[in-house]
Amino acid sequence: MYQPSTGGQVLDLETAVKDGILGGGVICGGVTTANVEKLDLKTMIEQLDSIEVPSVFICPISLEPMQDPVTLCTGQTYERSNILKWFSLGHFTCPTTMQELWDDSLTPNSTLNHLIHTWFSQKYLAMKKRSEDVQGRSLELLETLKKVKGQSRVQTLKDLRRIVAAHDSAKKTVVDNGGVSFISSLLGPFTSHAVGSEAIGILVNLRLSSDSIANLLQPMKISLMVDVLNEGSTETKINCVKLMEILFRDSEIIPSLSLLVGVLRLVKDKRHPHGILAGLRLLKIITLQQSPENSIISIGGVPQLVEMLPFFNPECLELGLYALEILSSIPEGALALKDCSHTIPNLVKLLMKISETCTQYALSILWEVCRLSPEESAATAVNAGLAAKLLLVIQSGCSPGVKQRSAELLKLCSLNYTATIFISKCKLTRTLQ
Repeated sequence: MYQPSTGGQVLDLETAVKDGILGGGVICGGVTTANVEKLDLKTMIEQLDSIEVPSVFICPISLEPMQDPVTLCTGQTYERSNILKWFSLGHFTCPTTMQELWDDSLTPNSTLNHLIHTWFSQKYLAMKKRSEDVQGRSLELLETLKKVKGQSRVQTLKDLRRIVAAHDSAKKTVVDNGGVSFISSLLGPFTSHAVGSEAIGILVNLRLSSDSIANLLQPMKISLMVDVLNEGSTETKINCVKLMEILFRDSEIIPSLSLLVGVLRLVKDKRHPHGILAGLRLLKIITLQQSPENSIISIGGVPQLVEMLPFFNPECLELGLYALEILSSIPEGALALKDCSHTIPNLVKLLMKISETCTQYALSILWEVCRLSPEESAATAVNAGLAAKLLLVIQSGCSPGVKQRSAELLKLCSLNYTATIFISKCKLTRTLQ
């Protein structure tokens, strides 16, 4: 929806003429008001949907810019299609003043129509000019990049990264002019981290073809990305994991321990929520493809993830639990989860707290841990309030599968207790703590 504005904006024909917006003057880049009539108003409005529009241009009914303004006998102006719909509903009043209409004729407001068209034309042509300037600057930087070395190359990459990050037209220009291939060629075993960081910051913003992805998956390029991930700034680390997420999404990969360490370090940095999210998204892909001896399990990542759970936001929590659920299905992963003293308490607290998906993941992990060591783990889980939480899940509106897993886990937990003692453990007051 457009946001009407009155501050410093054109509100009437007199002001418009005085300010030079009407009256046949040059609007932008040598284009006159005579030329702007050729521009389609609907198209301009659609492409300028985020711009602040003078309130006089906004239809009081739809709160959208008018394309065919008409005025009622009350002096109020509306978009023709909107006021006709108002009449078709049986209303014969002015929507703004609620006055009875003594005349139902609609008078085209040609002055306002001209004013709207001219105002949008000015903004649209200015936008087009800026876009053309951005495209020209992008091409200039791309050509310069092919000629310079050393610190000049780093600065050119930095300038290109900034313009690509800010403008869609720059992204398209770089892609259409072979920029992806050239920038990818800068990544190699002898590339400095300064060049690598800026090149990665550009590539992560571009649309990559399957050929481009295959090229970037070369071991020497991935090795550089891993080095930059472990030694770069936080922004660079986030760009690295985002780019690797794109590259690894549909590819079979064997992550190095150095890559896993870098991702885990990013996930553990509570100061940067965006880094945590980016790291967990990559971790989700990695956990589906790794083997126990070359996984996050082998670097002690499972307890570190578990300890981070209370600090994750809902989106990160779902990703973190997903990764832990995958790891719990591996014997080594289930054992690592069992040996972590925070696993059961943290997971029990999450049941019925965030979402059904989080509850489902937490139940699956708890099931694997308790099944691995029923006497020890089940007792710890019950003392942490699991039985009461499971009863809540069973009585909730969760899916049948989630309820079934809760019932199975509840039965497993009850095996080491008499009926009386177990019932006392199931007091629902425990779930409120």
